[in-house]
This record gives sequence, C-alpha cells and structure tokens, in this order.
Amino acid sequence: MTPVGSLAGAEPPASVVSAGRLGLYPARDFRLTDGTCADCGPIPSARWYFERETIAVPNPGLPTAAFALGVTAFDDLRTWRATRAADAPPDYPPLVWVAAPQVIHRARLTADAIAIGVGETRVPIELVPKIPLNRSYFDASSAQFFAGRTLSARGTMNADGHFVVRTLWPDDFRLREAPPARALPPGMSPALALRQLMREEPNGGAKSPFTAFELWRKPGAASDWRDRTVLAFIVNGAQGDDDEAHGGHFAIVTGRVADDGAIGDWLVNNFYTLDAESEKGILAAPVPLDDYQADLNSGQSYYRPSYMLVAVLAHERAASLVQSALGRVYNQFYRHQLVYYHPTDNCASISVDTLRALGWDIPVRGPSSRVLAWAGFPFIAAKERSIAKAKLAFDYLHSDQTRLMPAAALEEIFGGLLALGDNADANAFAGGPLPRMLAQDLEALAFLRIPQIPSSRAWGGAPAVTTWEYRTMVPSDPSQAQIVPVPPRPFPDRLRDPDLLPTQRRPSDIAAIVWGVVSLVGIPWLLWRLVRRLRAKRA
Repeated sequence: MTPVGSLAGAEPPASVVSAGRLGLYPARDFRLTDGTCADCGPIPSARWYFERETIAVPNPGLPTAAFALGVTAFDDLRTWRATRAADAPPDYPPLVWVAAPQVIHRARLTADAIAIGVGETRVPIELVPKIPLNRSYFDASSAQFFAGRTLSARGTMNADGHFVVRTLWPDDFRLREAPPARALPPGMSPALALRQLMREEPNGGAKSPFTAFELWRKPGAASDWRDRTVLAFIVNGAQGDDDEAHGGHFAIVTGRVADDGAIGDWLVNNFYTLDAESEKGILAAPVPLDDYQADLNSGQSYYRPSYMLVAVLAHERAASLVQSALGRVYNQFYRHQLVYYHPTDNCASISVDTLRALGWDIPVRGPSSRVLAWAGFPFIAAKERSIAKAKLAFDYLHSDQTRLMPAAALEEIFGGLLALGDNADANAFAGGPLPRMLAQDLEALAFLRIPQIPSSRAWGGAPAVTTWEYRTMVPSDPSQAQIVPVPPRPFPDRLRDPDLLPTQRRPSDIAAIVWGVVSLVGIPWLLWRLVRRLRAKRA
C-alpha cells in the first residue's frame, strides 16, 4: 500500500456535486458555496444560518421552491398545491446542507483510525473537532465498528494533505433489491405491527446489525429496486442519556435507489429548532442521509437506533410533489413565518402538516388528555411558580399525538400507506393529489432498522409512542434528569420581513386567559362567600 501522505496513483476526493445525486436531483445541478454568498439564490435568512457551513444551491435557471407573502406556511402550501399543474417539473430545494465539499467512496478505515485506504493508497485523515457541548464522540469502539467494511467519507482535504473527516457511512447499508419478506402478524393492527418491529431487538436494535424487511408488495411488482424512486419516513429512537429526547425525531426522506443499492445520497428533510444552538451542531435543512445519520457530531446514528419506512414507487411524481412542498416550507421556516415550538410545531408536526396540506388525510390520534391539560394548569403554575411551564405542559397534553410523537406519526403513516396500496380504485382518494399518486404508484413497502454507531455515548433505544410512556422514561426527580443546556440563537430583527404574520394563538394561551379570569374573579368571589358565611355565623 502506498505510504501515508502520498496520493500517487489515487483518485483525489471528488466534489460532492461532481457526480451522483442529491436526493431526487442530479448533483451536477447544484454548486457548492456557503451562506456568505450574495448571489446564490437562498433568501437572506436562510443564508444567515449557514454562513460557516458548506451548502449546495441550485444552478441558475432551475425551478426553485418559492413562497408567498403575508400567509401562514400551510395556507401557502395549500394554495400552491391547488394551482400547481399535475405535470409540473419538481422544484429544487433552496439549499442542501452537504456539510463538507468532498467525498471519498469505496474507502476503508485503518485499524488505528489515522488513515483511510483507497485502493492501494493510504490517505491520512483527521477527525473534525468535537463540538464542546457535545457529550460524546468517535472513539476506539467507533473505529472497530468501521473496521473491515468499505465506507464513504465526507470531508475536506486540507493544505497538509490530510482529509478532515466529517462523515463516515458504511457502504453495506444498502437496498438494491427487495429484502426478505416479513409477514405482518395476523389480527394485529399495522400500528402495533410496526411498533413490534421497532422493539423486537434489545435497545430497539441499537446494537443489532443493519436490517431490512419487505412488509408489502403490489402483485406483479418487480423485486429489483435499482433506480426506483422512494418516499421514506424516518424515526430516530430514544437517546440513552438525554431525557428530552425519549420521543425520538422524525423526518421525511426522498431519493432514488442507486445501481449498487446505495442509499446515502437520499435527502432527509430535517426540521429542528432554529432559535437555539444545538449541542451537536444540527441545523434545519435538507441533508444527505449519510450525513444526517453519521456526521461525527450531529449524526443521529451516534445517539440512538433509527427506523425507516420506505415506500418504493413506480414514478417520481409523489416524491417530487412532497420534496417541492417541503422546499416552500423551509423558506417560511427560515424567515420565521413558521416558528419551531416543540409541543405544536416540531419535527413531526411540520412533516405531518405538510403531508396533510397535500391532501393526504393521515388519521389523528387526538390529544393525550384535554381534561388533564385543563385541570393541571393551575397546579403546575403553582408548583413550578411559572405560567410559562404550565402553558408548555398544557400544550403537550393538548396536542394531537400524531403531530407530537414521531413514532405515533410513523405508525399512522404505515397504516395509511397499506390502505392506499391495497385500494384498487386510486380515484377514491379525493382529498388531494398526493394520496391518489401514492395509490397508483406504490409498489412496495420496506422497513429498515439502522443501528447506533458505537461511541462514548450511552446506548439508545426505541422511542416512546405516547406522552405517558415518555413520562415513565424520565426520572421522577427533576434534579436527576439529564438535560444539555444550550445557548439561544436570536433571529436578527434586520432579517424579519415586514409581511410576517403574528404567531397564531396557542391552546395554552386560551387556558391562561380562562384560569386568569378564574383567579381574578373566582377566588375573590369565593373569599367573599366565605366572609359572608363567617359573618352569618357570628350574627
């Protein structure tokens, strides 16, 4: 093998946009830049978040997701859907967060993790520095996990000839052909069947190998999935040492199965709070699957197992519609027309609301408990001495569980896809274009279990499905809860557009008003009645 430091005879790292795909789109249709660019297309608020990050933006002249002024994000989406031609070309996302400008394929990590082998050449590497707030990082167990398997590495070649690694992704995580069939248990609802798949392995499959099952296939559909379009839904499980993350995380994925079955270039549409600095460096954006899962700092696979429900489609149109819609949502998100609020506007709710705005009537499960939300408001306010905490608890209990709990959303989506696939009359779904497209084009459903990458992080597990289950996973003593404090990231006033509508009133705002009136009127009235009784007794 060629000595460390010599690149003779080896292909240099390729640019991320030199070949291949970014989700549904040819990578060559993008150019690399960062958020400091002045003429690259994304709106100023979007560029502000990525000033120090490598992004890919669509080349000039390509149809790119826009947005409407003076309306809510989902009113904008519904109007756009109603006026969009059925055969319209896909809109490109405003940006893709590729994280690093170069990629090396078919590489192997040396046992000491100081180089990667590319053919007969050893390329010396450095690991991108750990973010100080991050609780864990790549260690000897991580190196052992990658040893002996080929991988793809995203990073940057520095002036010293070292490849600074940002992402390591196993090449054997692939889906070239239909995986082994897995029959759903008879008599069991799709929701419970999917839950069983997530929980049948210890730690939710965190320590298990990468696994794929075919759960459903249309009669006569091909088993060769190469170049097939996919619309997928991913849930990352519970973290083992973060008591704010037992519910998991949700994202919508689009892409194509590569000729060799690779899935790392699928595009994950990740929504995450913009108004706080993530301890892992996570930013809300469309991001390639390999980086979303295996970035050394922000990769979900370093924190917990993940589960992906993959819809294999005969045509691109449904995935294209969803991805185009999400581009509009991102624009409204970056400019703060849509503001992240965990109980009602989170990763699951933004994703589910997008699908519903496209006409897919995903069933609701209802709130955890409206009664408890209302009854508990004054007690939490008194106990915590905080109206803000009482309002937060109210909104959690009052929110539809399919918009709050990622696993609940995935279960309902699975049941919905099965119903669409089994319905011979696609025109029966009159709610909008998306369900009709899925009913006509759905060829197969697969379930992927992606393990946790060993590191210094504690092992994660399967996500909680209900708020009650979530509570059992959190220490009863608040002082024992593991929470990572993160600094705020205020949105600059100079980036606020004048058309922005005020934040819509939340359910807890009504509760605060009602209980406020009760406190101001009801308590004095009760005291007045008590005084009258005491006076009557004395008389």
